[in-house]
Amino acid sequence: MTQARALKKIMALSSARSTTAVNDSDTRTTGCLLTGIPGLEHLHIWLSIPFCAMYVAALAGNGILICIILSQPSLHEPMYIFLSMLASADILLSTSTMPKTLANFWLGSSHISFDGCLTQMFFIHFLFVADSAVLLAMAFDRFVAICSPLRYTTVLTSTVIGKIVAATLTRSLIIMFPSIFLLKRLRYCRINIIAHTFCEHMGIARLSCSDISINVWYGLAAALLSTGLDIILITVSYIRILRAVFRLPSRNARSKALSTCGSHVCVILLFYIPALFSVFAYRFGGRRIPRYVHILLANLYVVIPPMLNPIIYGARTKQIWEGAKQMFSHLAKESK
Repeated sequence: MTQARALKKIMALSSARSTTAVNDSDTRTTGCLLTGIPGLEHLHIWLSIPFCAMYVAALAGNGILICIILSQPSLHEPMYIFLSMLASADILLSTSTMPKTLANFWLGSSHISFDGCLTQMFFIHFLFVADSAVLLAMAFDRFVAICSPLRYTTVLTSTVIGKIVAATLTRSLIIMFPSIFLLKRLRYCRINIIAHTFCEHMGIARLSCSDISINVWYGLAAALLSTGLDIILITVSYIRILRAVFRLPSRNARSKALSTCGSHVCVILLFYIPALFSVFAYRFGGRRIPRYVHILLANLYVVIPPMLNPIIYGARTKQIWEGAKQMFSHLAKESK
């Protein structure tokens, strides 16, 4: 009912504006309507339960992971600093989408202002690019640790780590900031209904009455120059890592080197495989794959990797497990 009222409001505002000058109308002032998961509106309440549980688990898991790394001096190393960056980006990425999605599912709060939609779009894409850059930095960390272990402390100094952090944020900003202006330059003269649970670049662009070919090419170029390039560099890094590992003389040395990369490889696969599947399914699946499948995948993508990343690192990394024991035992002693 709330969604119906919001839709009527948008239609009324659009109609009011069209009576003055149709050619000059701008429906940005009426905002946008996020429909949720099209075709599954009757299941929104039930779908909200697992989504809410995964979101809370992601917040708790990544929050605890960050606290463990910050509280334990033994974990103040490049690998764990990058891991805390990944956890922070995961918290922000899931928070940029899930609260609005859950409000839509629970309260029917589907309306969002046009500027609010642009803001959400920017942070979703910005954090996705930043996540990918952090995974590349972690691959570089493993590459140096295994291929040049004697130079590890001299290569990955605090200054270098600071530069990597600055480069990650700067690249994400440079790649995604123009998208705001590319969307603002367009003319919007239709009812702004987005068949999704959150705002994304092409979803907003398709609301326009203008030519969006620049937006299409920009989106493709941004994906290739960020995620595409990161995947290539990560692949090259791990090819060289595997070559170095299999040259080690003893089996114990090889297994130890591979185990240090196991958690990172799991996180990489968890991050890129759903994203690539979603992209290819959308591009080539066409009408054979229902729309609600694409929307479900997009929503699962922003909560499942953030939820599982702390579990993967906590279960596979002895140092984090030991750090968690020390942190909780210290908190238990202080509470007595």
